[in-house]
Amino acid sequence: MSEAAHAHPGLHHQFDSYEQQRQSASLGMWAFLVNEVMFFGGMFLAYAYYRHRYGHEFAAGSHSLDISLGAFNTAVLIGSSLTMALAVRAAQMGRNKAIVAFLIATMVLGSVFLGVKVIEYSDKFEHHHVPGPSFVWHDEAGSGKYAGADPFKIQIYFSLYFAMTGFHALHMIVGIGIMLLMLRPAWKGKWNLDNHNFVEGFGLYWHFVDIVWIFLFPLLYLIGRS
Repeated sequence: MSEAAHAHPGLHHQFDSYEQQRQSASLGMWAFLVNEVMFFGGMFLAYAYYRHRYGHEFAAGSHSLDISLGAFNTAVLIGSSLTMALAVRAAQMGRNKAIVAFLIATMVLGSVFLGVKVIEYSDKFEHHHVPGPSFVWHDEAGSGKYAGADPFKIQIYFSLYFAMTGFHALHMIVGIGIMLLMLRPAWKGKWNLDNHNFVEGFGLYWHFVDIVWIFLFPLLYLIGRS
C-alpha cells in the first residue's frame, strides 16, 4: 500500500485507495437496497393479488383516504429528495455548513411527512378503520356505491395500508435518526472533496425511501377511486 494512500484522511486500513473504499461502500449500499426492494416487493405483490381479487372493496377503502394529504406528503418527500441531493453535493465540495443546513432541511421535511401520517392514522383510529374486532365500515362515498362492500375484505386493504405505510414511516424514522448523528461530523468537516462516500451512500437510502412512497401514493390513494 502506497504512502499516499495511507495519508488519505478518509481511508480505512483495509483498502488500498480511497476510490476502492468508495466503490465498496457504494456496492454495499446497493446490495442493501436490493434487499429492501425484495422486502417491499413482497408487500406490493400481496397488494396486487388482493387488489385483483377484491377490487370493489379496495376501491372503497381507498376512497376513505384523504388525497390532499397524500399529495401534500408526496410534494414534501420530493422536496426532501432535493435537499438530500444538495447535501450530497455540498459534501462533495467540502461545504460543511451547507451539509448541515441541507441535512436539517431534509429532517424537517421528513418530520413534516411523519406528522401528516400521524394525522391520517389518528383519523383511521377515530373512524374505526383499523383492522380488528373494533373495525366499522360505512359507505364513505355517501352515494351507496360501496354500500355492498364486504367489511372483511376492506380490512385486508387497511391491513396492507398500515403495513406498507408503517414500514415506510419506520424507514424514515431510521433515516432521520442517522441524519441527527451525521450533523456533528458534518459540522466538524469530516466530509469533503476527498471523503464523502458516507453521505453519498445515505443519499441513496433516502432517495429509495422517497421512491417507495412515489409508488405507494397512487396504489393506495388513487387507483380504483374513479
